[in-house]
Amino acid sequence: MRDVIASEWLKLRSLRSNLYLLACSVAAVLASGGVAFLIGRGFDDQPLEQRMGFPGNGDGVGNGIAVAYFVFGALGALAITSEYGTGMIQTSLVAVPRRQRLLLAKVPGLAAVSLVAGQVLAFGMHLAAMAVLGERAGQLLRDGQTLGTPLSEPGVPASVVAAGLSMAAVALVGLGVGAAVRSTPGALVVLVVVVVALPTVAKTLPSPLRAQAGSFMIENLPPQIAGAGGGLLPPAVAAGVLVAYVLAALTAGAAVIAPRGRRSRALAVGTAAVVAVSAVPAAASGSARSAPSSLAWTGCADKEVVKQMRCATIEVPVDWGKPSGRKAGLTVGMLPATGVERRIGAVFAIPGGPGASGVTDLSRYAGSFSELRERFDVVTVEPRNTIDKGVLPYECLVSGPWITLPGSRAEYAALGRRNRAAAQRCRAADPEYFDHMDSASVARDMEAIRIALGEEQLSFIASSYGGVPGIAYARLFPGRVRAMVMDGAASPFMDRAHGMRSHERSFDRFAAWCAATAACALHGQDVGAVWRALVARADRVPVPVDGESPRAAYSGFDLKQAAVPSVVSPGPAPGFPRWTQLAEAIKRAAGGDASGFAGYVRQAADSAKVPSFAGMNMTHCLDGIGYRDFEEYRKARREGERLLPNLAGVELWHPLGCAGWPAPVTNPPVPLPAKGLPPFLGVGSRTDFGLAEDIVRRVPGSSAVPYEGDGHALYNSGVSCVIAHVNRYLVSLRLPAPGTVCRPAA
Repeated sequence: MRDVIASEWLKLRSLRSNLYLLACSVAAVLASGGVAFLIGRGFDDQPLEQRMGFPGNGDGVGNGIAVAYFVFGALGALAITSEYGTGMIQTSLVAVPRRQRLLLAKVPGLAAVSLVAGQVLAFGMHLAAMAVLGERAGQLLRDGQTLGTPLSEPGVPASVVAAGLSMAAVALVGLGVGAAVRSTPGALVVLVVVVVALPTVAKTLPSPLRAQAGSFMIENLPPQIAGAGGGLLPPAVAAGVLVAYVLAALTAGAAVIAPRGRRSRALAVGTAAVVAVSAVPAAASGSARSAPSSLAWTGCADKEVVKQMRCATIEVPVDWGKPSGRKAGLTVGMLPATGVERRIGAVFAIPGGPGASGVTDLSRYAGSFSELRERFDVVTVEPRNTIDKGVLPYECLVSGPWITLPGSRAEYAALGRRNRAAAQRCRAADPEYFDHMDSASVARDMEAIRIALGEEQLSFIASSYGGVPGIAYARLFPGRVRAMVMDGAASPFMDRAHGMRSHERSFDRFAAWCAATAACALHGQDVGAVWRALVARADRVPVPVDGESPRAAYSGFDLKQAAVPSVVSPGPAPGFPRWTQLAEAIKRAAGGDASGFAGYVRQAADSAKVPSFAGMNMTHCLDGIGYRDFEEYRKARREGERLLPNLAGVELWHPLGCAGWPAPVTNPPVPLPAKGLPPFLGVGSRTDFGLAEDIVRRVPGSSAVPYEGDGHALYNSGVSCVIAHVNRYLVSLRLPAPGTVCRPAA
């Protein structure tokens, strides 16, 4: 056999046509560079926001790989069809009467040449694409990928190497096809069908058949082998499919070339080998997959949600301290993975509030998750503290007392009595349920959902107050956290006055805008001085609201609380409608009528002044947001007055709502574990970034990205730069480099 292999090697290297054919493979490099050039031109012509949604070029090899496959397939086919064409096959068979041995002897030399040439070509194609894209290659896109992927990116070297290996595999496929067809033109036609026609047909199929069929095309196997995406197959299965292509072609060639009486044996042996290399990796991969979900997914009862949303119900204990006791039903929502990439797992979107429905939110912001769904199911829940579940009276939960700023121990006690009375009105409907609305119970509900989903781990996007149950989950079940994003999340660890300093900076921006904008009702005045004078006067003599009872008159504390939402969320530039509205309300209040404030508060809360919502407090207070006593309140108030010259007192609002609360704290702030958690990613606007950063800095290796603009829950809001960094982290677990910043689109 060694002599036969040596003779076949001599044939292969002595034919100049083989060298010329390999030289033609340079066309694949030109194709990769040419397509990259067109992508770069198209990218440059798009505005920034559209660039974020541009399709990436990946490692660049895929643009010219069909050309490379045709060249290498032709090289393999000519290794035997040239002998048939010249009649030299008869001479070869006289020298080597065992025909299958002759065929197999061609494999080592062909494999050696194509392996080396394939690697050189693959890296040449990659480098050409990257050189053409230049600096644009590093542009991060919404799907978490970059426009081009350099060799420094995880998985890219393996993907390029796998592409080179696939070229060698196609050469061997060409050898098998040539042996079976015995004609150079016929072999080339078969190769065109395999490497060009079939992938093209697969791309025209409807989803999900398009993704399923495309995953088995040779051109899509290299990135799957490298674990870099490109299809639905795990790496071992993709490698098995590539080997199966080779074995199937060689089996066909060996069966056709064999004498008539021996063809069945060759076919049986080859078929068994193909089945083995395909089934064994698939079985091994299947054993490592998540367990099947026990949730019964159906259409959602709420017909207002998006059509793709699926819903299920899960029963959880009302009191997790009594797991066999009374149960409550929670609605779980899911936007299924779209299936064009191999599924990684499930992302749990934790809603904020507290009291918001994750199902409603996920439906409303489904567009923000479209790229993420390439690799994940996105799951959420209508948590136990959702205020419209019907267990507790909705009208009671969306109302509450007006908070006053206590100036004495007696006033603090009186506020506590009012709070307790308001809470008891809601609690009376179901005390057991009302007393178990803490975020730790929500976290345990999320763990029950994970088990029901059959997932080993979950990834999370915690928005706003969703950060508190997210923290509780990370503390209670650290080993079940694959990744955690804190998006403008509330931090239970940070002093509230320090957390509100960003609100002061927003007020300064509002004042500067008024100074520069003639449309501002306070233009030409010192806005800070006007505001502080109004607040001080209102604290002495509250500002009445035309048409309302004297009780609705606004104190300075009321004015601040009503103003804060507009201060931090001015609305779109350049008009900033909420700043415009705020300036008019301030001017009107300075003239003795607080109707401007009362008008937009009533639109949001159906109340002349901002109430302390019982539905929020039933979670806030159990999570330990309130003050232990009057002394702790006084200390916090002094700190706020020191740090917040224009808005002091707003940091006290929610904690004061818990004074006199009828149920004890059940989920006090507890430090996150020092070990066992993956690095977190924090994102936030200039108003809430500090809170998200405060959370993630407590987990070693974490990173945070500020958005130099306004807004809240930025991923849901569709901020493309934030979505890109979050998707990159969730897909590849890669965190942004220190100093990374997102800026609003011009």
